[in-house]
Amino acid sequence: MDVAYILSIFVGILAIVNPFGNISFFTSLTQGFSVAEKKQVISKAIVAATLTLIVFGLLGSYIFKLFSITIPAFRIAGGLLLFRVAFSMLYGSTPGTKSTTEEKEESLEREMVGVIPMAIPMLAGPGAISTVMLYVSEGNLNELLIVFASIFVTMFITFILLRNADKIFNKIGRVGSLAISRIMGLILAAVAVQFLVNGIHDIALAWITEFSSLFVNGFITSFFF
Repeated sequence: MDVAYILSIFVGILAIVNPFGNISFFTSLTQGFSVAEKKQVISKAIVAATLTLIVFGLLGSYIFKLFSITIPAFRIAGGLLLFRVAFSMLYGSTPGTKSTTEEKEESLEREMVGVIPMAIPMLAGPGAISTVMLYVSEGNLNELLIVFASIFVTMFITFILLRNADKIFNKIGRVGSLAISRIMGLILAAVAVQFLVNGIHDIALAWITEFSSLFVNGFITSFFF
């Protein structure tokens, strides 16, 4: 399999999870927490986010069948959603698909912040879930393994960054964190556009094939009968 394609899957998942952009959020969320409490939050967040993405990756095809959703249609919908997230990231704001003010206020209980909102929806939000499901829908078992490997590598990077979040945030500051987040947003916008192009291409190809078949069948019927 093409190395460039493998890297594109990894970069796409890394961009939407956006561990760099979540450093400032994690630092603010865990302000006043002890070192042990921060470690516990990080562990819960990584485990919960990883399991969420893996489960949706495995169940993606069944969800498509259950709701009679075609893969091209989901690519277009996912591309639009990712583009909205990317647009928010490019302008340095927290994407609306990730977390609401109410969710942040409700997460003040220290036992829960690792799961909500740190894991869901900050790391494994609708955008990340859609991205994983889209990549899984693209191919076979090999691609499924590549997607899952990309999730694990992304979460490992996230784990390292969050464990050193205070040091990183003190060095780069909020401005640096936002700058990295915007770069991730630009990459994510390109991924979103590619999803849209692929979805539109597949639908157009299916329509052309169907119309051609109807035209040929109609021509044969009228000519011979």
